[in-house]
Amino acid sequence: MRNMGSMTSPTYLGHHVPTNPSINTSQVSSTSSLKEQKFWHQVPKFRSTSNNEFLSWSWNIKNVVETKEKLWDLLNAVVPERMPRTGGKAGMQTRDEFLADVAGGLKSSTMSVRLMPYVISMMNWQDPANCPIFRQFVPLKSIMIKDHPHLQLDSLHEQADTPVDGIVHRYPDRALFLLYCVFWSYGVGKGLFKLSLKRLKNAFAYMESRDDLKDIVVSGGDAYYIPHHILDWIGDILIKMKNIERFRFASKGLAVSPNRFLDTSDPWVEAFIRVSDKARRAGKHFALHTHFNHPNEISWITEKASRKLFEAGVTIRNQSVLLRGINDDVATMSSLIQKLGHMHIQPYYVYLCDMVPKVEHFRTPLQTGLDMESQIRGSISGFYMPNFVVDLPEGGGKRLACSFDSYDRDTGVSTFRSPVLTGRGKAGKIYKYYDPLKSAL
Repeated sequence: MRNMGSMTSPTYLGHHVPTNPSINTSQVSSTSSLKEQKFWHQVPKFRSTSNNEFLSWSWNIKNVVETKEKLWDLLNAVVPERMPRTGGKAGMQTRDEFLADVAGGLKSSTMSVRLMPYVISMMNWQDPANCPIFRQFVPLKSIMIKDHPHLQLDSLHEQADTPVDGIVHRYPDRALFLLYCVFWSYGVGKGLFKLSLKRLKNAFAYMESRDDLKDIVVSGGDAYYIPHHILDWIGDILIKMKNIERFRFASKGLAVSPNRFLDTSDPWVEAFIRVSDKARRAGKHFALHTHFNHPNEISWITEKASRKLFEAGVTIRNQSVLLRGINDDVATMSSLIQKLGHMHIQPYYVYLCDMVPKVEHFRTPLQTGLDMESQIRGSISGFYMPNFVVDLPEGGGKRLACSFDSYDRDTGVSTFRSPVLTGRGKAGKIYKYYDPLKSAL
């Protein structure tokens, strides 16, 4: 991820950013069902942090943990001398055992650690090895297992569906617009593209040239880190394209740092709402797609932030990933769906975990998704019931988990077809999805 420090400077690419933010959340309706506790005070480093500071985006950026040195400083300050072992194993483990587990996980994992202060503060530091938030963000060697033999680095074959740099055009009417990243969620390489004006203009030219394109997903990596004036600029261009009817920004921001939406001094928030307003007036559909996986990620700050967006007329949808040991039980997923609905966030998709390196311990069988959808459906209004989907290997795209052609529970192999995908040799293609090996369950 690019250096974020410049976002706290007096000027950023010619745009003024206030250096002494004054946070005012009084204009946001107080409908939170959660007590406004200073939960961040459990972290020694944040013990004297005020509400205003914690809600400040500039303060948050200064306190991000994104290097191994900062991670060890954090862990040494918050991890207790003794704590439960991972996965309900009998007995307790020592602090040194746990830290060795983290060190082994960092060495083996392909993911980078980036912890926002909000995420750090929401973790259960008395039992980090079993905390559903900690386990999503910090790898533990003790729970990692061997990759599936059919795993591929770019399992979704997005590179094959890239007609120009920055565009993934798989479906007939929609495309993914990547501003920065090199397959950040799939572990393809470690590099990071810089924001290139030429690259962006080439991508815009492609979008405008395709009358069949109606829907654009703007990502970054994460749209939360797009500078506010670039956000405005991209929004204006997409709104003006006659062929584009819908566009959405993809961001984990509401889940990992909802504080920002309550920082009235931050120009990004106003730019985001401004794009939403302009799109609505132009008759274009605009939405924020975010990413909550567990109900414990939600606090009173999340509720206030989502309420602010709701009152501003911003549509929010959530995409979760089904993760073994995190949210693969009916009670947890039901709680998440209900809480999202309470915040006017549409539970849109629940993805089965992709077959990518070093996450095999998170994957569930297809049957888990089928059973969960069957048991949850009917417990909440239909328009708030998420679709459980598989993003098929080899570029087959998203398919409902229940739409398989065949599923052998003994071998764990399921087959799917994607009739709408006919280009690049995909017509009539049979796609296979593989459950985790039974020896790993």
